[in-house]
Amino acid sequence: MSYFSTVPQAPPDGILKLSVLSRADSDPSKVDLGVGAYRDDNGKPWVLPVVREAERRLNEDPNYNHEYMGVGGLPALTDGAQQLIFGNNSPAIGQGRVYTIQTISGTGANMVAAVFLKQFKRPADAAVYISKPTWGNHRSIFETAGHQVLEYRYCNYETLTLDIDGMLDDMRSAPKGQIFVLHACAHNPTGIDPTEEQWQQIADVMSERGHFPFFDCAYQGFATGDVDRDAYAIRLFVDRGFELLVAESFAKNMGLYGERTGCLHAVCQSSEVIPQVSSQLNRLSRATISTASAYGAKIAATVLQDPRLYEEWLQSMQDMSQRIKTMRDALRDKLVALGTPGSWDHVSQQIGMFSFTGLSKLQVDTLRNQYHLYMTDDGRISVAGLNSHNIDYVAQSIDAVVRSS
Repeated sequence: MSYFSTVPQAPPDGILKLSVLSRADSDPSKVDLGVGAYRDDNGKPWVLPVVREAERRLNEDPNYNHEYMGVGGLPALTDGAQQLIFGNNSPAIGQGRVYTIQTISGTGANMVAAVFLKQFKRPADAAVYISKPTWGNHRSIFETAGHQVLEYRYCNYETLTLDIDGMLDDMRSAPKGQIFVLHACAHNPTGIDPTEEQWQQIADVMSERGHFPFFDCAYQGFATGDVDRDAYAIRLFVDRGFELLVAESFAKNMGLYGERTGCLHAVCQSSEVIPQVSSQLNRLSRATISTASAYGAKIAATVLQDPRLYEEWLQSMQDMSQRIKTMRDALRDKLVALGTPGSWDHVSQQIGMFSFTGLSKLQVDTLRNQYHLYMTDDGRISVAGLNSHNIDYVAQSIDAVVRSS
């Protein structure tokens, strides 16, 4: 008998399964709306000009090497990432209350945070609350780390808007001192974000109940094209005196998907506890990845630390954000022009890479099997997969399926 004979089969990952199905489909009309990566108007990956320039500089640097980095990562990256998330004039940074460690993109930041919180959360039996719905990996990460994972209401599935009352009620009814995973901007998978006023309400309830905020920030600058606006919620909570953790990814906003470049930030009440917190985060990182990867970190650091490249990067994010918004409006307008049953305003009102269309699983299956349109079972589409060449076909296919349902 095999040593591994009692290992159960893991459930398939929905996104990875969808990617396999899409790659196997050779139909010329195929449109992949599942992949969470930016595409240009020709449906191709886009390497940002600042990334190409940073790579050129690295390749031409006679001192460039492949040596190990320190356990905490590349200081030029972690320092630049702090400034990006918390702001150039952040009192928390100035007071030495922030520690940042480089991670394997946002997923690695989530995992390090999950293990850290499992070991040191107070109360020790605090559960982790994730939004319903959320990024498919959140539950897996926190359960793998040993947490009890519960859900709080987020999406109103009738109107496809934020269920702010349900969200706040769930926060109030949860035992004191729970951990809440919050999407800083461009909520995945819904594209539904709280307003600034609603974020203030969320902070009020979190403070009243003594909950601990964990922000997952994968789309800063990519969501609205404005890095400060996209960081509003995080900075609000820091200004309100919360201790918190922030997972940050440079996959989407710099296009460094495969380079796995990210950071985990810890904001503490006092600089006095930074030595303990940093030592434990470094220990966890050392135990899992030893040291973080260098290449993507050096690219991102070059962009963050060079004023000219940084300004050009901000413009590139605005360009990507604007193309996404243009495609949102185009899809809504075409569905309205076709007279597709239902309201489609939510497609334009949502934000970021994804749109929660409201299509049923049966409709999604029909679109995949008959029209070669690939999206997740819950009807989430990557708006980045839309372009001027396929938008008519996508709208017409959705119209046909909705009418026949």
